[in-house]
Amino acid sequence: MPLPVATLVVPAHNEAAVIGRLLRGLLDGADPGEFSIVVVANGCTDATASVASGFGADVTVLETPVPSKAAALRLGDEAASGFPRLYVDADVELTAAGVRVLAAALERSGTHAAAPERALDLVNVSWPVSWYYDVWTRLPSVRDGLFGRGVIAVDAQGCERLAALPSVMADDLAASIAFSVSERAVVPEARVGIRPPRTFADLMRRRVRAVTSVTEVEGRDDMPAAPRTGLSDLVRLLRAEPALAPKVVLFAAVALLAKARARRAVRRGDYLTWLRDESSRQPGHESERQPGHHVERQPGQQAGHRTGTGEA
Repeated sequence: MPLPVATLVVPAHNEAAVIGRLLRGLLDGADPGEFSIVVVANGCTDATASVASGFGADVTVLETPVPSKAAALRLGDEAASGFPRLYVDADVELTAAGVRVLAAALERSGTHAAAPERALDLVNVSWPVSWYYDVWTRLPSVRDGLFGRGVIAVDAQGCERLAALPSVMADDLAASIAFSVSERAVVPEARVGIRPPRTFADLMRRRVRAVTSVTEVEGRDDMPAAPRTGLSDLVRLLRAEPALAPKVVLFAAVALLAKARARRAVRRGDYLTWLRDESSRQPGHESERQPGHHVERQPGQQAGHRTGTGEA
């Protein structure tokens, strides 16, 4: 029997509502045995494990009572074998074709980590959320970094580098900055469906978490510097697209408010409390009627009543 083309590790904490969507998208276009998928249900109080177990022999389900993504990734790595290896968040959407393209990208000389392009599903989100992501997706650090995609593929050397990283809240940011620009690649031919928060309140939860986690990374002397969005980035964006002015104002306001709200956690050194957005995990998206379908908006496309998520 041939070895799998790729091994995927999926940490999942109470993701019964969405993990079937991910696994269906991966396996519907895959040959039997093409992928080895290890789902680590960690600290679950729902049916995550039983849902994942229903997807056949290509999916191995591990369970642990410890609600920790870092611990789940370690367990998944211990059970996984072979490369390339993909670490995939349970709440995103990825196809078999996307996995193949990411695997191929790692065959390029010097490339040890790869991630897909984001496909933001902005159906039924509030207008402040839509405006926020219109700016966020245009930022250079966001466009070039591996973070905020929910998927990272590595070869054996890349896996060793990730294993050596300290455990931090911003695990995807840490993974991104662990590789130089020449060692990592964003692969436009691979697309990952990411659903952002629907409400402004849930957007703020995500942004407060992001500010807190980036502060943790910046406070460590055993990690490279994290990319930061500065005023100069927003000024350049406005010069290129003056019509974005109202959205840039909202983006800056969200950033300042998130920083203010994160101060208490930062002062306490609380880098464990995970402010989870539940709105993006709820049913009701039009795209859920057709698994794998995304309504996308690329930078420059105007938002309407319905438009087609890191950190997203």
